[in-house]
Amino acid sequence: MGHDIGIIGLGVLGSAIAKNMVAGAKSVLGFDRAESAREVAAADGVILAESNSDVARNCSIVLTCLPNAAAVLDVAQEIASVANEGQIVVEMSTLSIADKEAARTILEAGGRHVLDCPVSGNRIMALGRGLTAFCSGTQEDFERVRETLLTFCKKVHYVGPFGNGTKVKLCGNILNLVHNTVAAEAMVLAIKSGLDPRMFWEVISGSGSSSAMFEVRGRLMAENNYAVEGMNFSIPLKDSRIISEHAASLGVPIPLYHTALQFYHAAVAQGMAHLDAAAVCRVMERLANCERPR
Repeated sequence: MGHDIGIIGLGVLGSAIAKNMVAGAKSVLGFDRAESAREVAAADGVILAESNSDVARNCSIVLTCLPNAAAVLDVAQEIASVANEGQIVVEMSTLSIADKEAARTILEAGGRHVLDCPVSGNRIMALGRGLTAFCSGTQEDFERVRETLLTFCKKVHYVGPFGNGTKVKLCGNILNLVHNTVAAEAMVLAIKSGLDPRMFWEVISGSGSSSAMFEVRGRLMAENNYAVEGMNFSIPLKDSRIISEHAASLGVPIPLYHTALQFYHAAVAQGMAHLDAAAVCRVMERLANCERPR
């Protein structure tokens, strides 16, 4: 094989992952259909492949980090069409379990070993090697990729049979969204109480009242600056449909999640879809009639 690792999907998250792998002295071969994404990756030291098939042909381990099920299934077909018996494909996208299983079927028919391994965290956390991986499949395959995962994650967990990674991710995303919305609610109350938002963020961070979302996104809220490469509203809203369908299929009510989710819909309706999801704080400010100048 010509390279240590391959990555397909060099978007907001994938590009940050690739950058860390390069920094960890890995030879990384990557591809993305978008020319702009390829240019950014090349500037970060990623060796550009000519196609997805080129990545599949030249690496023993391939990561896929893609936006939706259609893209994952298309890429799975391309990988499976190339001979590379025993290659491990680490599927990191957030999809339904049924879509993960469909991709797995295609890839295994092409002689691949497949891990379901979504990650928790956004681009800001990814750039600081702050992601957490939930890896599922066979433990033997997990051990083969563990070192690679640690080049861009602070924590890597083996969570059991294929599909468990997605189950953990969906449950964790409920906490992410609710924590972010509650962080905004608390920040707005602090502001309207006359507290300095930066001071409030600093003293709460690291305390028993804090959360990872408060510490990462609370800083953006305190600074009233959401034009950063974190994670815009499109991704959590896409994931919300998967989470809602998964919970409904099991008969599990998730009312707090659905309540918090309404503020994300409001943010998009108010023209904030392109901003980091911490901008839900502006929705709360408008409700409290204390919106700060941009």
